[in-house]
Amino acid sequence: MRSSTVVVALSFLLTSTTVSAQDPAPPAPATQQPATQKPPDPTDPGQKPPAAVGEKGTKPTRSFFPALIHNLGDDVKHLPRKNSAYFLVGGGALALAIHPEDNKINRRLEGSGNAERFFKVGKYVGQTPVLIGAGAAAYFIGRGTNSPRLQHLGMDEIEAQILAGGIVLGLKESVRRDRPIRADGTRASGFSFPSGHAAATFAAATVLQQHLGYRWGVPTYLVATYVAMSRLHDNVHKASDVVFGATVGIIAGRTVTWHGRNFYASPMLLPRGGGVIVNLNASPSLSHSRH
Repeated sequence: MRSSTVVVALSFLLTSTTVSAQDPAPPAPATQQPATQKPPDPTDPGQKPPAAVGEKGTKPTRSFFPALIHNLGDDVKHLPRKNSAYFLVGGGALALAIHPEDNKINRRLEGSGNAERFFKVGKYVGQTPVLIGAGAAAYFIGRGTNSPRLQHLGMDEIEAQILAGGIVLGLKESVRRDRPIRADGTRASGFSFPSGHAAATFAAATVLQQHLGYRWGVPTYLVATYVAMSRLHDNVHKASDVVFGATVGIIAGRTVTWHGRNFYASPMLLPRGGGVIVNLNASPSLSHSRH
C-alpha cells in the first residue's frame, strides 16, 4: 500500500514539473516593466530640439568634420531667405549711398601717430584664421567639458567664417574693384570689394549676439566696427567696401544661427508709414544634437 502511494506521489510530481516547464513564463511584475516614454518637451533643457527649422527632431551625434560638412550644407540651403534679402537690400543701399564719399572718408581717417597705434590691432583681430581658431577652441572646449551650448557656439562661429569668406571671395573675383591708392602712390594687393575683415568680424559678432543676446551684441559689434574702421585707416578699403562687408557678415551670422534664433523680425507696412514686427520666443531652441 505504501509503495503504491509513493508511486502515485512521484507520478504526480513528475507530471507537475513537466507541465510547468512547458508553460510560458509569467509576465514580469508591473514594477519591472519599463515605463512608457514621454514625448520630448521642447522647454526641457535636457531634451535635444531639432537641428534646424523644418528638419528632423533627432540626429545622430557626429564627429567634427562630418558635422561641419553637414551643417554647411544646411547653411547654404537657409541662405536664400527673406531675412537675408532684407539685410542685403539695406546694406547694399547704404553702400551705394556712401560710395560717392569713399575717397573723402578715406582721406579723413587715414593717419599716423596715435591713430596708427590704436588701429594696429584691428588688422590681426579681423583675420579669418584667427576667428576660426577662436571658434574651434570654443567647440573643442565645449566638447571636452560636456558643454553643448559652448560646443554649438564654437561650431556656428566656424561655419559663419567659412560662409562669409566664401561669399566675400566670390564677390571680390566678380567685382574686381581696385584698392584705394595710398599716399605713396601704391596699392595693397588683392581686390577691395567687399572687406573680408569687416565680413569676418561682423559674422562673429552676429553669432555671439544670436547665442548670448543683445548684452553681448553691443560690445562685439563695437569690436567689429573698430576692425572695419582700421581698414579705412590703413587705406586698404573704402567705406562702401566695409559697409557691404559688414552686411555679408551679418547675413552669414544670422544664416548659421537661424535654427537657434530666439527672435524673428520682419518689416511691415502701415497706413502712414512702416515698422518692424518682432516675435520673441520664451524658450529659444538651440540645436545641440546638430553638432
